[in-house]
Amino acid sequence: MKQYGLIGFPLAHSFSEKYFAEKFRKDEIRNVEYLNFPLQNIEELLPLVRNNHDIYGLNVTIPYKEQVIPFLDDLDPLAKEAGAVNTVIIVREKNKISMKGYNTDIIGFIQSLSPDISKHHPYALVLGTGGASKAVVCGLNKLNIKYQLVSRTGKPGCVTYNDVDEKTIRKNTLIINTTPLGMYPDTGSVPYLPYRYMSEKHLLYDLIYNPSVTRFLKEGKKHGAGVMNGLQMLKNQAEESWEIWKKGIVE
Repeated sequence: MKQYGLIGFPLAHSFSEKYFAEKFRKDEIRNVEYLNFPLQNIEELLPLVRNNHDIYGLNVTIPYKEQVIPFLDDLDPLAKEAGAVNTVIIVREKNKISMKGYNTDIIGFIQSLSPDISKHHPYALVLGTGGASKAVVCGLNKLNIKYQLVSRTGKPGCVTYNDVDEKTIRKNTLIINTTPLGMYPDTGSVPYLPYRYMSEKHLLYDLIYNPSVTRFLKEGKKHGAGVMNGLQMLKNQAEESWEIWKKGIVE
């Protein structure tokens, strides 16, 4: 039985285990299972892989998309460009184990948007600077959408939430939340923005999918903005992960 799974912490919010179980059943893929591997520290990764000889691939979620990189033997060019990894393939040859990192979040994000997104939304605000943000930024670059990063602290290349004013909101009609603010169970939290300046010209995209409509999206809807959550992106990246892993299944 070959195993694939998800590392991160905590994993109570994850949909991946159920998604892949249903996929394996529907597609009649046998002798394969997908499990959650909650790691309280990224240092637990190597013992997990070494002691579980049936693991051949992993997805990576919060907070390890960046932290996992030093533990890998190789990086796909897209993952290197993004500086973040959400998919790992594990190659086992005799007594040697090697791990290569990919970022399927990037194509998952791009595929979730309409082909003419850049025409309607040439400027974007990206909330957050973590691993998910890096994939989004990489995707925006490929879509030729200019972006402004927003963080709680004034990092180089970022503005703070306090800096986001009416002019900023009106210019950046695509606003993407890559932070965990509003994710279950902390559904009352929301990025600090002047939502009153939003309009029907805006599209708010929350990478969170649980709840399906976060407080961030609700605030945008109040002012006529279009909204979407991260579920389709998540499904897209899962399918891309499987395309990478299944090459090792067909003997």
